[in-house]
Amino acid sequence: MNLRLAPMPPWEKKAKITKHNQMPKTKTKKILLSGGGTMGSVSPLLAVYSELKSGGRPLEFLFVGTERGPEKAAVESYKIPFMAIASGKLRRYFDWRNFSDPFRIMKGFIQSIGIIRKFRPDAIMVAGAFVGVPVAWAGKFLGVPVLVHQQDIEIGLANKLMANAASKITVSFDVSLPDFSAAKVLLTGNPLRAEFHNCDKEQSRKFFNLRNDLPVILITGGGTGSKTINELVEKSLPKIVQFAQVIHTTGSGKGINFQSDNYHQYEFLSHEMPEALGAADLVVSRAGLSTLSELAVGGKPAVIIPLYRTHQEFNAAYYQQKNAAVVLSESSLNPEILASTLRGLLSDKEKLSVLSRNISKIMPADGAQKVSQALLKIAE
Repeated sequence: MNLRLAPMPPWEKKAKITKHNQMPKTKTKKILLSGGGTMGSVSPLLAVYSELKSGGRPLEFLFVGTERGPEKAAVESYKIPFMAIASGKLRRYFDWRNFSDPFRIMKGFIQSIGIIRKFRPDAIMVAGAFVGVPVAWAGKFLGVPVLVHQQDIEIGLANKLMANAASKITVSFDVSLPDFSAAKVLLTGNPLRAEFHNCDKEQSRKFFNLRNDLPVILITGGGTGSKTINELVEKSLPKIVQFAQVIHTTGSGKGINFQSDNYHQYEFLSHEMPEALGAADLVVSRAGLSTLSELAVGGKPAVIIPLYRTHQEFNAAYYQQKNAAVVLSESSLNPEILASTLRGLLSDKEKLSVLSRNISKIMPADGAQKVSQALLKIAE
């Protein structure tokens, strides 16, 4: 006897078709970020994190940094899980640590392999820190695509060591394009948090309880501060506070002893830095690329004091060549020169306008978006 199946009821057909046509859930992408030792390499990573989070895509992050650097507190303030590995530095000058650091780097490589195997990232991003070298090569070893971001004009040794491990290399400036393989390199600008694009001067001054009838100078030595700049500022302040209000970030444990209603001292500003820049009419800073990028996006006139005999001098020279900042040499600077330079600039509105206009044109402003897109592309 031949048996025939009864026809499927219409409601079951519809249910089956609907189930078949459902869109699959988007897989959560895992991104591993690595940087630290100083905040210079951390800022662009946090900017990319913020940009990716704002897109609403399901993402999971892990940050790998140094054991004693300043990055742990900043990273955890963003609620990003943090893990530390051993790290070392390959110095181009004699130092006893050159004998021990290769062993620390090897230890960091082994730790990185364990972290990557456990976290299973879809992509890794590093922004020029030595702690990222073992992470990048562990990623390469395990087949995870790596994006390396080159912030500065001059290629740092860490990025040179990671270039062959990278699937994609993003750069802040067009002059850096010839330094890397044409098949890998992409001009993006430097990633910045969205808050730096939307600074309101009036609201920022209210945030710091500043007067509106006196110009504001922001003085910063970078994430860890600068003892040299702090000493210069301390001796210059009696004159500076006569013509300006000062917001001064000194670095942890590097505070100075000076009291004035026009002087506002902080060891460190992280989430508040956009307001500090927004309040400022003029900025005094080192020439780290994260800070210079923030100045560019905000169109802030600046006096740059590059760290002597470092890559910062190349950054500063580029900005000076573009008439985008006033550059003062640390080796010949004294309190009198600093105070008179600041007074002269604040009294020259045309010069401030030229500096503001030129610095705002020095690099692409949408670095966070472009780097984020490149990172997601290699993660696919």
